[in-house]
Amino acid sequence: MSNLLSQALVNGVIIGLLYLLMAVGFTLVFGVMRVVNFAHGQFYMVGAFATYVLMSHWQAPFLLAMLGAFVVTAALGWLVEWAVLKPFRHDELNGMIATIGVAMILQSVALVVFGPDSQIMPQVAEGVFHLGSVIIPASRLYVAVCSVIVLAVLYVFLIHTRQGKALRAAVQDMEIATAQGVRAKLMYPLGFSIGVGLAAIAGALMAPLFSVSPFIGSTPLLKAFIVVILGGLGSVPGAGAASLLLGVSESLASSFMSNSLAEILIFALVMGILVLRPAGLLGKAEA
Repeated sequence: MSNLLSQALVNGVIIGLLYLLMAVGFTLVFGVMRVVNFAHGQFYMVGAFATYVLMSHWQAPFLLAMLGAFVVTAALGWLVEWAVLKPFRHDELNGMIATIGVAMILQSVALVVFGPDSQIMPQVAEGVFHLGSVIIPASRLYVAVCSVIVLAVLYVFLIHTRQGKALRAAVQDMEIATAQGVRAKLMYPLGFSIGVGLAAIAGALMAPLFSVSPFIGSTPLLKAFIVVILGGLGSVPGAGAASLLLGVSESLASSFMSNSLAEILIFALVMGILVLRPAGLLGKAEA
């Protein structure tokens, strides 16, 4: 029993790190544009397919393929923000409807190009590692390490670079940031492209563990939305705590009961936490 519990905890932390990548990107987009990006899951799918193409057809190493997926998706995000979402900045309802349209277009294009069948990614690493009695597949450990590195790079960018500080200021209050000299016209596409680029990296990291298809975006989007609400809207530390809580809870529940019952208990846990703390784990209640 203790071995199974330890195994579930390790798997939950790994999945939680991927949820965190999705949630941080989702938070960045909402923080800058005040728009709920319902295409976030489809950008995750774009990142997964870009990694698949680069590895399977061009024989690129995984790290290079992941970087390529980020660049391609971030560039696509910049284009989408400029061409589609620009008129809806801070217009939550119409912006949300526009992102739903973007999601449908991206999924339809993927269906036309790749078809409805799932594609299998090459393994990024073979073998297993032993952490005491816990067995960790090398591919999952590789994904966890890459997730931590990406989050560390994002932290350095946001804390120690000029553009990162400007982006943080824009997330806090765009009007005040603009008054202090921050270029809003740059922050909108920058925040959106980095946000969807993080979703693409999550897709790239998840792709070798599971299959790739045009329909893989809906579940990660739902989990990112849960994490953002559970952690507290706009709170990155809260998103981190909620990601790990959700990942570990899912792993523990699915290890000891059926998937259907596990899903019911997870949503019951989320609703219970929000009843006790409506602002989320680390969110601040509005005055």
